[in-house]
Amino acid sequence: MAIEEIKIPQMGESVTEGTIGTWLKQVGEAVAVDEPVVEVETDKVAMEVPSPVAGVLTEQLVAEGDTVEIGTLVAKIDTDAAATTTAPKTESVAPASAPTAAPAATPAPALAASADLMPMSPAVRRIVDDYHLDPASIKGTGKDDRLTKSDVMSAIDAGTARTLSVPVASAAAAPTGPREERVKMTRLRKVIATRLKDAQNTAAMLTTYNEVDMSAVMAARAKYKDLFAKKHSIKLGFMSFFTQACCLALKEIPAVNAFIEGEEIVYHNYANIGVAVSSPNGLVVPVLKDAQDMSFADTELTIANYGRKARDGKLTIDEMQGGTFTISNGGIFGSLMSSPILNAPQSAILGMHKIQERPMAMGGQVVIRPMMYLALSYDHRIIDGREAVTFLVRVKDALEDPTRLLLDM
Repeated sequence: MAIEEIKIPQMGESVTEGTIGTWLKQVGEAVAVDEPVVEVETDKVAMEVPSPVAGVLTEQLVAEGDTVEIGTLVAKIDTDAAATTTAPKTESVAPASAPTAAPAATPAPALAASADLMPMSPAVRRIVDDYHLDPASIKGTGKDDRLTKSDVMSAIDAGTARTLSVPVASAAAAPTGPREERVKMTRLRKVIATRLKDAQNTAAMLTTYNEVDMSAVMAARAKYKDLFAKKHSIKLGFMSFFTQACCLALKEIPAVNAFIEGEEIVYHNYANIGVAVSSPNGLVVPVLKDAQDMSFADTELTIANYGRKARDGKLTIDEMQGGTFTISNGGIFGSLMSSPILNAPQSAILGMHKIQERPMAMGGQVVIRPMMYLALSYDHRIIDGREAVTFLVRVKDALEDPTRLLLDM
C-alpha cells in the first residue's frame, strides 16, 4: 500500500486558514491526477484542492464546515488500491400521498425527475440547481459520463444547457417543506458582511449621481461589434468603455484613486480597476492590473476570463488583490439606481445601472435617448465634493463622446 497525503496548500501571503466546504470525492472513490477532492473557502476565494496522484481516497480527516490551517493534512490517497465504491443510485419512489402521474404533455416534472436521478457531485449539483439546468442536456466527460464542473460551466457559456421549467404551485397548495431553514454562513459571506459594514463605519461615505446618454457607445458597438469579435474573438461590451473612461478621469482627479493609510494619503500613479462579479459563493472583485495600459480587447478578454473563473471557483488570491478603484454593474440585474458601498481600503466606487430609454429635452425638443444613471460613492475624508462631481462628469463626457478615449481628453 502506497499512501499519498493531501494537505491544504498555500493560498496567498495573507491567508492563514480556510473552511472545508464540500467533499467532492468520498472514501472508496477513485481519484485521477489533478482531480478536485475537496473545496476550501477562505476569506477571499473558494478553491478546489486537487489530488497530486491517481488512486483511491481512503480517509477524510476533516469534516465539512471545519476550520483548518494552511498545511493541515485533510485526506489520504492509496495509489495502489482500486475503487471499491460507486456513485449512489437514486431510485424514484413516489410517496404514499403523491398524486397520479401528470400527462405526458407536461414536460417540467419529467425534467425535474431527470435532474434528481443523475448522479452528481455536490459542487456540480449546486451549480445545476442555482442555474435551474436540466443535466440531461449536458454531455458529461467524467467517469461513467458523469458531469464535471467544467462540463456544466462550458455548457452555460456556450448556451447549450437547457433550463428547467418550474411549475407554478396553486395558491391553495399546502407547503411541503419547512417554513424556516437555518444555514451557516460561508466564510466568504461572513467576510463580505464584515468588510461592507466596516466600510460604512469607517469612511465618511457620500454618493453623487449623474446620468449619461449611451447613444454614442451603443452606436460604436453596433458599428464595430462584428469586426471586433472577428479580430479579437470576444464581444465588444460596455465594460471596456467604462474602464477606459474611469482611467482617464482618475488621471485628472488622483484623489479618487488614492486611500488613507494611518495619517498619510497614498496616491497611485496607475489604475488597478476592480470589477465586481457575482459568483455562486457571493460577490467577488477581481482586479484589472494596470488597466490604463490595457486595450479594449485586453479589457474584455480579461473580464470574461474572470467571470468564468468566478463561476467555477478558480479565482486566485493574486487576481483579487491590489485594486485602487472599483466598478460595479448592477444594471445586469435590472437595477435602475443604487448607492454602492466602498470596497475598503479604496476611496471610491462607480455604480453602473440599467440602460433605459427616457424622454430628454435636447435643443428645445423632446427626444428619446438610452440613458443610464451613474453613482459614485466616495470617502469624503479624502475626496471633496468638487472632485467627486468633476470625476463623474469626466466619465460622462468620455462615454457620450468616445473619441475622447482615443485622444486622451
